[in-house]
Amino acid sequence: MTLTIGNTTAVQSVVIKDSPSSRRRRGRRQRQQAGGRRSMGMFLCILPFLVLVFLFSYFPLYGWIYSLFDYRPALGLSGSEFVGLQWFELLVSSPTQVAQIGQVLLNTLAISFLGIATSVLPLFFAIFLNEVRAPWFRNAVQTLTTLPNFISWVLVYMIAFSLFSSSGLVNNVLNDAGLITQPLKFLDSDQNVWLTMTLWSVWKGLGWGAIIYLAAIAGIDQSLYESAKIDGAGRFQLMRYITIPQLMPTYLVLLLLSVANMLNNGMEQYFVFQNAFNKETIQVLDLYVYNIGITGNSLSMATAIGMLKSIISVALLLTVNWIAKRVRGQSIV
Repeated sequence: MTLTIGNTTAVQSVVIKDSPSSRRRRGRRQRQQAGGRRSMGMFLCILPFLVLVFLFSYFPLYGWIYSLFDYRPALGLSGSEFVGLQWFELLVSSPTQVAQIGQVLLNTLAISFLGIATSVLPLFFAIFLNEVRAPWFRNAVQTLTTLPNFISWVLVYMIAFSLFSSSGLVNNVLNDAGLITQPLKFLDSDQNVWLTMTLWSVWKGLGWGAIIYLAAIAGIDQSLYESAKIDGAGRFQLMRYITIPQLMPTYLVLLLLSVANMLNNGMEQYFVFQNAFNKETIQVLDLYVYNIGITGNSLSMATAIGMLKSIISVALLLTVNWIAKRVRGQSIV
């Protein structure tokens, strides 16, 4: 009897141990463990990139502390005088400084608005390029228009100087043709600087900016085109009623990011094109910070201006993200 009971108990324990609910729990634990291992593997894959982001994007924010000191490189931060918010007060207390910053902000915003106005050009360029039927010609045009993006602004200025300087090719041709008697000042003038800088940016980034739209066009459902062709739609009707509406979400996201990035024009282009004649109208905020800090040897003032620029840029990004969430129903950040 005891042996029977023992055997019965053993059999019951085995049955209970291998019951469906027990197997489900065991399978769930195994899946959770496998998912945890996969998550850890993915985290280890992105860990080097997180370290790079921290080192190059967040760790430099420690440099904002220089805006609170009268920093002298020879003395170091510990030997420099602590001045608190003096540099921020100086930005608004001096009429000359306020007028100069006002002109710099005007240049920055004007060039940014022109860049936003021309941001539609890569969209239409990608649409028309996609309509080219000859693959070899389409690939050649895309390659030739993308290459300028990989040319440094120093080389771009060399090209501009060779073509548009007072002794450049354009002036020589016009002079030989008898159309002008005095060289035209394309580079050493403060006239139309905003427009010329925008045109150089468009020339340099047109093909590169069209790549993302070409990728978006490749992802459009081809059945939409086939249905429209059956209904008798022509090529321009296909572009108007299918291609452009399908590209609008991509364009709006890039447009909103451009608006949020209005104060960040970069400085390389304007640094190489600046001279004594156009310095007042070409000096954008990034170039102004460089000139104040390096040329003017006022690193603390440059840090204060750069700090304010970063804060305003973050505020613009959050504002644009809020607008995108209200208008499109989803945020971009």
